[in-house]
Amino acid sequence: MKRISTALLGAALLLSLALPAQAAGDPNAGQQKNSMCQGCHGIPGWRTAYPEVYSVPKLGGQHADYIVAALKGYKTGERSHPTMNGIVRSLSDQDMEDLAAYYAAAPATGPAK
Repeated sequence: MKRISTALLGAALLLSLALPAQAAGDPNAGQQKNSMCQGCHGIPGWRTAYPEVYSVPKLGGQHADYIVAALKGYKTGERSHPTMNGIVRSLSDQDMEDLAAYYAAAPATGPAK
């Protein structure tokens, strides 16, 4: 019996290592937090004129890790866009993870035209 239990435990461990990592965020919480995002990222074809004319990227279907890295880059100043730099100041790491999980789970959208 002990041999079977050890074999099952080993198989379960190997299987868990083979599965892709789940995003750390909660898409449901991200949906509740996205009101500040959808004003620009949720409007098809939206362009911003500040500080220059810029086609706002669509976030639906984007990889969660990329979104988190981008948000952290805006927060640290590594990335620069006045609107984004201002918005991310109020976001915690968990907020970023939740928003990223929400947009990663959302249907992919095409680029702004």
